[in-house]
Amino acid sequence: MPLGARPGQSPQLRELRQSVRRLLGLDDDTAVVIRQLACAEPGCPPLETVIAVLPMNGQARRWALHTTAEEITEDDLRTALLTPSPEGA
Repeated sequence: MPLGARPGQSPQLRELRQSVRRLLGLDDDTAVVIRQLACAEPGCPPLETVIAVLPMNGQARRWALHTTAEEITEDDLRTALLTPSPEGA
């Protein structure tokens, strides 16, 4: 198994993780976790994709995209990751 490969990980999630790293300029010590979770909120699609960035030093960040990983485009990802959140204003 190649270094960095995770058993059972889809190519879609691997590509998404690489895009997150590139868009945010993350170093190798920062963990990027991507999970698809069932969404139980009213009006929410059955699956949502949650992205968490966990640096060794610093504050963790989290985004939820209300779609499956397979449907997320580069533009969707760029908008979600690079648009300031209202809490940060």
